[in-house]
Amino acid sequence: MFRPAPWETTVFHRPASVRRRTAAVAALGLVLALTAGTSSATPSTPPANGRAPVVASTPGSTTALAGYAIQSTAKVTDSPAAVSSPGYPTTGWVAAAPRSTVLAALLAAGKYADPFYSTNQQKIPKSDFTVPWWYRSDFTVADTASRTYLDFSGVISAADVYVNGKQVADKGAVTGAYTQHELDVSELVRTGTNTVAFRIQPNDPKKNVTMGWIDWLQPPPDENMGIVRDVVVRRGGRVALRDAHVVTSLAVPSLSSADLTVKAQARNDSAARVTATVSGTIGRITFSQDVTLKAHETKTVTFTPAGFPQLRLTSPQVWWPAGMGAQPLYDLNLTASVAGSASDTARESFGIRDVKAPLNADGARQYSVNGRPLLIKGGGWSPDEYLRWDRTYVEDRLKYALDLGLNTIRLEGHIEPDEFFDLADRYGILTLPGWECCDKWEGQVNGGESGDKWTASDYPVAKASMAAEAARLRDHPSVISFLIGSDFAPDKTIEKNYVDALKAADWPTPVVAAASDNSAPITGSSGMKMTGPYDWVPPDYWYNKQEGGATGFNSETSAGPDIPTLDTLRRMLSPAELDTLWKSPSAKQYHRSPSSTFATLKLYDDALAGRYGTPTGLADYVRKAQLAQYENVRAQFEAYGRNAKDATKPATGVVYWMFNSGWTSLHWQLMDRYLDQGGAYFGAKKANEPLHIQYSYGNRAVSVVNSRRDAASGLTARVSLFDPDGTRAYDRTVTGVDVGGNGASTTALTVPASVGGLSTTYLAKLVLSDGSGKEVSRNVYWLSTKPDVLDYAHTDWFHTPTTAYADLKGLAAMPRATVSASGTTKVDADGTSTTTVTVRNTGPGRTPALLTDVHLVNADGAPVLPVQWSDNQVSLWPGESTTVTATYRTADLHGSAPMLRVSGWNTATATVPGN
Repeated sequence: MFRPAPWETTVFHRPASVRRRTAAVAALGLVLALTAGTSSATPSTPPANGRAPVVASTPGSTTALAGYAIQSTAKVTDSPAAVSSPGYPTTGWVAAAPRSTVLAALLAAGKYADPFYSTNQQKIPKSDFTVPWWYRSDFTVADTASRTYLDFSGVISAADVYVNGKQVADKGAVTGAYTQHELDVSELVRTGTNTVAFRIQPNDPKKNVTMGWIDWLQPPPDENMGIVRDVVVRRGGRVALRDAHVVTSLAVPSLSSADLTVKAQARNDSAARVTATVSGTIGRITFSQDVTLKAHETKTVTFTPAGFPQLRLTSPQVWWPAGMGAQPLYDLNLTASVAGSASDTARESFGIRDVKAPLNADGARQYSVNGRPLLIKGGGWSPDEYLRWDRTYVEDRLKYALDLGLNTIRLEGHIEPDEFFDLADRYGILTLPGWECCDKWEGQVNGGESGDKWTASDYPVAKASMAAEAARLRDHPSVISFLIGSDFAPDKTIEKNYVDALKAADWPTPVVAAASDNSAPITGSSGMKMTGPYDWVPPDYWYNKQEGGATGFNSETSAGPDIPTLDTLRRMLSPAELDTLWKSPSAKQYHRSPSSTFATLKLYDDALAGRYGTPTGLADYVRKAQLAQYENVRAQFEAYGRNAKDATKPATGVVYWMFNSGWTSLHWQLMDRYLDQGGAYFGAKKANEPLHIQYSYGNRAVSVVNSRRDAASGLTARVSLFDPDGTRAYDRTVTGVDVGGNGASTTALTVPASVGGLSTTYLAKLVLSDGSGKEVSRNVYWLSTKPDVLDYAHTDWFHTPTTAYADLKGLAAMPRATVSASGTTKVDADGTSTTTVTVRNTGPGRTPALLTDVHLVNADGAPVLPVQWSDNQVSLWPGESTTVTATYRTADLHGSAPMLRVSGWNTATATVPGN
């Protein structure tokens, strides 16, 4: 069977005026993907002075377009030749960032009210986005001696492309959000100002292989039409270098050596035979060879350890996930020279690591990195709803992932720009990119679900998308798989196209057929399950080894809704909507989901009232929600953590659905749009602490889970049960507790099934101490002698019904506890501040202060965000105290002094100075 050449991953076009003399290249239709070196410029509006960026002449240089002027074609009557010519007037057009959807630009221009508030987004007319839009930008060239190319991807959904009044590509060629394109515009570029214009076509993710929003949030009215990655002007000489990458082979388990194979494509863009010298460096390692190319010929240049022994490394610097080791990166630099002068350059960063993911005896996928198995603990990623790139905002969220003890981010579609994966490499966060469900991507295989069936033209677009993303992601050590299916596996034709593209790109990590329990002919069983739940279930659900319980690899799962903090709710909902939120469980909630399945909060609200009591007001509703979300998220991660080393049906991976939301949401998030943190966040953080004591809802076992590499010994575990007023009914201490490392767990003791005199609602306090008596883990549960009852016989795709609720209403009767807090703040020269807070239960009686929360706020009472707490939402008994720290950017105080707002389940809210 014919296999496409490795360079067949990028649509490569020349203007019509050039094609006749380059028919051999044009006949290929596809060329290699853009190598590293693409500008990482963050979005900005076009320069106010109107000056176009000056493109350097240096071979291999890249310059991103600085931004665009955009306008609807409904308002432009001039010809494409006129619009794309230098000097064309754009008075009345809208400024757009270098990466911008149409709607993102209109929002930046203030055309619409805040779409994150109330139902403002519904008021934006969809009709504005049913016609093409012009994107127009200028760049300046000082000389035309070098060849000039336009390199880009991220066009949604398709575009006709013009340069200096001439069409260089049409929407039939430039289509698909992920396809990579290289346009040779050398013969059109002139000295001085040059113009690029894209006529962007409307997007419909049901009909186009692009991007859609599934049921995460209300989709944007423009369906993200626009250009969401940089358009780069590249310069070069007669010989171009493309597709530079490094194939690594690490000796496992010794890690004592690594073989590096360097590959690149050398392409002769001239009409004459040429000999080029391709030379490279990796640190102090150098290598070189000559390659002779006929006119317009492309050859693969390969450097192997067999021919270049210096590429066999001894004691390599190995890249590890966070918490398992360091994250060193290597840099590959290549130069193609002709007659002693540089013609082109390429640079690529890479890491040395080994990823395996075989199926275990139960058919579940078990990942290992560098020979060490690990439990995947992840979250589902959402970009900004309008696909606006903000490096700082993304970095803040990735830091939150590490703070939560997560090691993986799953990207179902919406595969972020290069900088996202650069950050993941840097922080040691593993990533699971893949295609999305519920639109055109799976329309051919998903039966009667949404998404059109494929036409003949969709197959090459999907294959080119796979090839381009494979070439872009393969050298990032943080990328540990590609999921070629989500809810459904591809059929044999689509799968073969994907697999051929991945093989041609030297894809180095496991290819997974689907995120669901499906298989495909070549890649086999996915080894994953997608059983949900996606809506409310009680905490004990996670301990049952059935459905979404803690066994195998669950690619997306959670107990559904997440009610944000009161601060955030007031930023996102109108007063009337806030009223409806707590009063009307059956009311449709615009900020939950466009899906009819998740339109209301009824399942969640019924459970909240059934377990904790009917809310008495908005504040009480939010207070109960935070308690409920803490216990449920904690239970999910704790169950998977405890079961990771089980002899039968072990847990191998869990992806919380979702890590974050792209807008202001009541649905699927561990933190909210503004990066505020509530019960879900701190429940996950508690569950994933490296050395952790926990209570198992399923069998009342008190276990110690150790995610550190080294074993821990000589520990002491103490368990105490209390009535809500603080009366102790049970107490037991076990010494000499030992637990292995790398995710091992051990049972310290089991709480009796019945304890005399214990109230229906009660508290369990778990404390783990080391050999010196220092507390190393504390965990407090609110439990009931009356259990939640699950009806597994009536499980559906999104949840298992609960027929009886645990009785936690006794918490409402807890006496008030008195809590004091004091803080001091240190400001560092790097712009970071750290506020150290001591929280103490000063009450004279025996009543604990349950789930005491400290919020860092400014003088106006607004939360200072983002912030990383060493611990929070702590529970303290009278006389107990704890010291926690908050780290944040000093500038986020905006000149205010730091303040501390202290609140809790049974404590009054008070604000005290933090300095």
